[in-house]
Amino acid sequence: MDDSFWLLRPPYIYLTLGVVFSFAGVASTLAGKTVGRAGGWAYRAKEPIQFWLGVVLYFLGGVLFIGRFLYKVYGP
Repeated sequence: MDDSFWLLRPPYIYLTLGVVFSFAGVASTLAGKTVGRAGGWAYRAKEPIQFWLGVVLYFLGGVLFIGRFLYKVYGP
């Protein structure tokens, strides 16, 4: 039987979330704005520290989720 939601089952959910977070980091960098504190926008030109902190957190989340996936699949 064909299971079309195999990417949503563990451990593939970690890979999916890692790719989504990494894509959000790239999109935020290219757009010049990211989600800031309290759901507002942080712009690269107006609030550079908060902007880059948000982008780093996106990329860090992506790396951690992909690392978790690799550990679950290829780990001990």
